[in-house]
Amino acid sequence: MTENHYRSIVKAFSWRLTGTMDTILVSFLITRKFHLALSIGFVELFTKIFLYYLHERIWNKISFGRAKPAPEDYQI
Repeated sequence: MTENHYRSIVKAFSWRLTGTMDTILVSFLITRKFHLALSIGFVELFTKIFLYYLHERIWNKISFGRAKPAPEDYQI
C-alpha cells in the first residue's frame, strides 16, 4: 500500500507546524528577540515543508523495509 500525494502533503504540513513552533521557541531562547524568532520560523516552515514532501515521496518509491502483503490481505 502506498500513500497518495494528498496524505503526504497533510503529513508534511502537520509535522512542519510542530517543528516550526519548536524552531521559533529555540530561536527566541537564543536571540531573545521575538520578531527575529518568528522570521526564522517563517522561512524554515516553507523550506522544510518542501524538503519533507520530497523526502517522503522518494522513500515511498523505495522498497527497503517493506513487507509484501499476504494474499489474504488483497480485497476483490
